[in-house]
Amino acid sequence: MPKVLIITYYWPPSGGGGVQRWVKMAKHFEGFGWEPVIFRPANPEYPIIDDSFTQEVAHLKTIAGKIWEPARLLKKLGAKKEANLSSGFVTENTSWKQKLAIAIRGNFFIPDARKFWIKPSIKSLSNYLKTNAVDAIISTGPPHSAHLIALGLKEKFLLPWVADFRDPWTNIDFYEDLNLTSWADKKHHRLERRVLQGADLTVSIGKTMGTELLQLGANKVKVITNGYEQLNSSNELDKSFTLTHIGRLGKARNPHLLWKALQEIIQENETFKQACQVQLIGNVDGAVKQAVKENGLEEFVRYQTNVSNETSLKIQSKSQVLLLLINDTPNAKGILTGKFFEYLSVQRPIVALGPLDGDAAELLGNAKAGKMFGKEKLAALKVHVLELFEAYQKNELSVQSEGIEQYSRKNLAKEYVNTLNELLR
Repeated sequence: MPKVLIITYYWPPSGGGGVQRWVKMAKHFEGFGWEPVIFRPANPEYPIIDDSFTQEVAHLKTIAGKIWEPARLLKKLGAKKEANLSSGFVTENTSWKQKLAIAIRGNFFIPDARKFWIKPSIKSLSNYLKTNAVDAIISTGPPHSAHLIALGLKEKFLLPWVADFRDPWTNIDFYEDLNLTSWADKKHHRLERRVLQGADLTVSIGKTMGTELLQLGANKVKVITNGYEQLNSSNELDKSFTLTHIGRLGKARNPHLLWKALQEIIQENETFKQACQVQLIGNVDGAVKQAVKENGLEEFVRYQTNVSNETSLKIQSKSQVLLLLINDTPNAKGILTGKFFEYLSVQRPIVALGPLDGDAAELLGNAKAGKMFGKEKLAALKVHVLELFEAYQKNELSVQSEGIEQYSRKNLAKEYVNTLNELLR
């Protein structure tokens, strides 16, 4: 059975969105004839811990490499969590210490704060590969340091290499917030280009990002989206008319249109007012909470953080409506989060706010799982929410999704394995 070395920073007990793609994908590889060997950090600084993934991949072979991380130094300067380095948490209230930490991260830790993992990992993996042959390498980023480890191995061993991009590098929505010098910006782009030109194949999670990666220099790009583990609709739904958002909700994702729509509906419809409840599950930026307050919605919004993936799925499957909120950033068309596919799996109606010509809008329309609304569609959004509420009152609120089986993790793993087989030919 051929073997593939998968280089990933995020691995159980890490939680959050970054770990799920490869935890859920790798465990299916053996069923399609490939043995995965996981390389992960031995002593990482994970911002979120979630032990619910651990047993799923306990049978897989893993090797670990020690990593020195500057996280403690950054914390002293004010960046208490890595999440503070994304645009959703860089606000007008960001302290000078946090801004300094962000500038240090962008200009000195290139490509990211895991840069000190690169050289030791190339050395240790080179020794490993001399006595433990593998047939291909997959690196997944961010952190993009993982790609540089793979690049070093590619140059030494000439193995087929797939660079898997879960998020962009220099096109990421918070890139401008890193306050880069001209020198640092050029280095980021230079390293990105080396990875894209060195990899035999670059895999993107969406069509728009794939096009961007080709423009940045990738030799060949294939789209393999994120997905869901299994269909998981619930027979027991919330009694209230719940509208639920799962995941980090930062300033760039603040749904001003939704708050305005709910404010007006609540003022105009007493029955809706009595039944409505908004659930924000995950870290929520202060700017979002302020917008909720300004629209008089505090009594209708419930916040909950530090929720495991297992609990998150249960909350989603019981919700009457799911909220998909796309960042209001230049790269919005290409944003296609893993959460989108989890939403599909629980088969509840999705209300989405974002670009009408983006990847998420296209897939949402194809699946007939919900509707996307643009920035200026207040009246249309109100009408749709009331239509959903009317169906809820009649106990008829449901969705008949189409073609979502293609996004199962097992089917996506099969597609990935077929891609590896093509590389070996």
